[in-house]
Amino acid sequence: MPTCDTSGVNAPTPDPGHAPVMLDPVLTAMAVEPGQTAMDCTAGRGGHAEAIARQIGESGRLILCDLDPENLDFAAKRAQKAVACEVLTLSGSFARVPRDLLRADLQADALLADLGVASTQIDAPERGFSFLGDGPLDMRMDPAAPISAADLVATSSEPELTRIIADFGEEPLARRIARNIVRVRDNSPIQTTAELAGLVREAYGPRAASSRNHPATRTFQALRIAVNDELGALDGLLRQVEEAAKAIAKGRSTWLAPGARVVFLTFHSLEDRLVKRAFAALARHGLGKVPARTPVAPTEAEIATNPRSRSAKLRVAMVGGPS
Repeated sequence: MPTCDTSGVNAPTPDPGHAPVMLDPVLTAMAVEPGQTAMDCTAGRGGHAEAIARQIGESGRLILCDLDPENLDFAAKRAQKAVACEVLTLSGSFARVPRDLLRADLQADALLADLGVASTQIDAPERGFSFLGDGPLDMRMDPAAPISAADLVATSSEPELTRIIADFGEEPLARRIARNIVRVRDNSPIQTTAELAGLVREAYGPRAASSRNHPATRTFQALRIAVNDELGALDGLLRQVEEAAKAIAKGRSTWLAPGARVVFLTFHSLEDRLVKRAFAALARHGLGKVPARTPVAPTEAEIATNPRSRSAKLRVAMVGGPS
């Protein structure tokens, strides 16, 4: 497989707020060519999108999707500023992308889903994603979504909170943390990230001092996943990739072109497990090819310059058709 060097013409415009993770491996995995249609399901700040636009050129078509309308607009303008290709935008969950493409009679030659949270979201206290700064307990990627993390914490029963924190955060102290949350909220609502982080630290007790990561890391991940239905959306997209592969095998036209490459960047084991199983099923049923069983990881050099890439894993599959 040829590699793509982004050190020159393909390099995206620097964005001090967010560095695209594993850019070279992503472009290599997508392997898009001039004139093709490429889709970035999680446009974010447009780092990947801009580099993809440079690959497909002015005759190509770039389809961008994101839950955050502000990021989506930023990414689209960034890509169009770099290359005068056709750019289409879809605001909302990437689980709806296949339906929208079918309605528009469009086919994608390559798909990227970068499942990480944009640094601009994490670093903005007012978005409520991080325990590192105090802000409202929000965590909604789409600011117009009806349920915030504060709502979830206020209305979920203790067993429900335990399940969310255990299942989505893989937190061994989930029951104790949920009990702490319910005890405190009965007297006063939990409305800020600092309040929640303090409750989790309290549940950890003396263990907090010896914890490698901040004690609240897993709990915040769990609530973010639940608020944004991240695993439900991912599962929905993967199922539609499988349905597209079945359609291609039967010779029917669908939203993915024969031989389309689907690329996923995951950032925790729950996401990676879903993608790994879905790709294995494609290969097992003869609906696609998976070039490598093990995921691609970021280099030590990238981790040094962008520590948030540390947990990233890249997987790629080719859906039906020629490889």
